[in-house]
Amino acid sequence: MHRETARPCVKLVSEGHVMDPRTQDNRMNRRTFVRMGTLGALAGVALPRGAHGQETAQPAMRTLGRTGIQVTVIGIGTFRTTEPPVIRKAIESGVNFLDTARSYHGGNNEAYVGEALRGLRDKVCVATKITIESKEKMAQAIDTSLSKLETDYVDIMLLHHLSSRGEVMNEDARDVLVKARQAGKVKHLGVSTHQEEVEVLDAMIDDPDKLFDVAMVVYNFKSGEAVAQAIERAAKAGIGIVAMKTQAGGYETKELGDISPHQAALKWVLQNPNIATTVPSMVDLAQIAEDTAVMRMDLKLTRADKRVLEHYGLAIAPYYCLRCGACEPTCPHGVDIPAINRCLMYAEGYRDMPNARAAYAELPRHASLAACGDCASCVAQCPNGLTLADQVRR
Repeated sequence: MHRETARPCVKLVSEGHVMDPRTQDNRMNRRTFVRMGTLGALAGVALPRGAHGQETAQPAMRTLGRTGIQVTVIGIGTFRTTEPPVIRKAIESGVNFLDTARSYHGGNNEAYVGEALRGLRDKVCVATKITIESKEKMAQAIDTSLSKLETDYVDIMLLHHLSSRGEVMNEDARDVLVKARQAGKVKHLGVSTHQEEVEVLDAMIDDPDKLFDVAMVVYNFKSGEAVAQAIERAAKAGIGIVAMKTQAGGYETKELGDISPHQAALKWVLQNPNIATTVPSMVDLAQIAEDTAVMRMDLKLTRADKRVLEHYGLAIAPYYCLRCGACEPTCPHGVDIPAINRCLMYAEGYRDMPNARAAYAELPRHASLAACGDCASCVAQCPNGLTLADQVRR
């Protein structure tokens, strides 16, 4: 869903390198490093094309599960977007799926979205998210979302950041959501999950009430087969799948050929017919140009795309956390290492300290670094090769 920036001297064979966010000018964005030929779309410049693909006049559309809603394969995630004109430009570029949340930007993101939607509300499927709290707080959060979004309903209301079967079946949350749907405040219900995606998806499938129609799931070219299989099961059960964090961190790259790794990564995700749409973050007009171009491309991965992703994957392997959770039992103090890594990604990758701090503040104290024993030699182990001691120290 988001872009990050990587670190120095990590060679992509002869293709280029990635840069360290801690040594870069924080004003720099990924467009500084992507070849100008793969950009486009500012001041009338042609949109980018795939290395061997052709653009079509109309954006590719898919059905969002049993909701029946037709969505563009590229949506916009507004997690990091603070400028309403940027959101509006994405909609004007053909995007018809938009994701926000009550908690983004300290509760202000929905207001940015609401401003952008003025006069365009009927052109967009709007999804927002609330966290599981008391019934009263959840009901109030829904009403606040509607007010901020300047609308009397949202198309999809999701429970935010679920990671267990118990959360999917939370009776208080389900009661509040059902009442909101009955009142016409929401049309469809869903969940988002950053960890334990398989457990969450299977819980949705097994739910006898079939309450949730949509799942927003972390899925990218680094995802494991278990997640892909769970997505397939969910899609067959009628659940609409929205893929987030589609670019495996979206690290800045240089000289990777005729197509940026971000476009290739989006195409990889969309090779899976069980994915209805994606929600990459777009924070400026150049990112809109690059990402929205994908929905008019031939989505078949070319040989060049595959090579780009291979090199890109090798470059990010030393620090990209797969959130598999295998490290958690290896920490004697119970630190939620995947969640810590996610906060680190926001800080180092997105260079977004406010959201990094906000994500960290959501962690319970017993799972945060407050519980870390600061072991002389960190005993936590990552089966995928991350040096967790370095990650935790940073």
